[in-house]
Amino acid sequence: MNHGVSLTKKPSVFMTVTWCLMAVLMALGLGACSKEAPPAAAASAAASQAGQKLQVVATTTMLQDLAASIGGDRVQASALMGPGIDPHLYQASAGDVRKMQEADIVIYHGLHLEGKMEEVFAALQKRGRHVVHLAEGLDKAKLLADEENPQLHDPHIWFDVAIWKDAAQYMAARFSSIDPEHAKQYAANLQSYLLKLDELDQYMKKRAQELPASQKVLITAHDAFRYFGRAYGFEVMGLQGISTEAEAGTADVSQLAALIADRRIKAIFVESSVPHKNIEALRAAVKAKGFDVAIGGELYSDSLGDAASGHG
Repeated sequence: MNHGVSLTKKPSVFMTVTWCLMAVLMALGLGACSKEAPPAAAASAAASQAGQKLQVVATTTMLQDLAASIGGDRVQASALMGPGIDPHLYQASAGDVRKMQEADIVIYHGLHLEGKMEEVFAALQKRGRHVVHLAEGLDKAKLLADEENPQLHDPHIWFDVAIWKDAAQYMAARFSSIDPEHAKQYAANLQSYLLKLDELDQYMKKRAQELPASQKVLITAHDAFRYFGRAYGFEVMGLQGISTEAEAGTADVSQLAALIADRRIKAIFVESSVPHKNIEALRAAVKAKGFDVAIGGELYSDSLGDAASGHG
């Protein structure tokens, strides 16, 4: 069953991203001409010997959190895309390129989550930087296909704790290969983190079992929660597909509104990194069909919350 709705892409998106990518790649080239950065291996080794923290730049807040959990006090992790930023639409700036050039380690998801940035990562790697491509460490058999583009994978892997454990193990292995002097520390941090993930998985399964099957339906702004649905037995539907690059049309809103009204679904959810107007329009469409659905709250889909919110 295809839970996503049909999509109509905005024609300006490709051109906008293309021009942005050209600017970023030019920044990479100019940086190479003006001042060649030291090889990544030499830079990270020097930092290790001096007792300095490894500077890690991750694309998203989820990866930043994972890097900090595995790296512990050996790393200083930052994210290019802060809280509330949509990675599907993110456009790298020249400042982002400088941050990645100066980092000891750059980490990205892959699976097309970062849009058109793959060329930037390839350029960094060609220049000898340590670039960790998280998807390379995952078992592709565990990944879900994009229902509209079966040759692509759904990138929202952090919603399945079992897959995120694989990601953590790969991260620890890469940190250990880059900084072998502290491999035992990374291994210890990994084991502690895996225990926390096991506790989280058991908590989620216990809470999910409290709901009758008929009520285990999750409707959100875009189709980011399919891994969550598969892991914990929820039927998941998104107003948009797995990427927010495309917008839902009037027919899509009407179709989903009819389903909500017919099945008397109690609540739908906005997301912190997606404009709320689409879900508000969906709620209005449901009300026009004679049923009042609540907005159940804000979910953190493609970004964690900030530290002050308590959802970091």
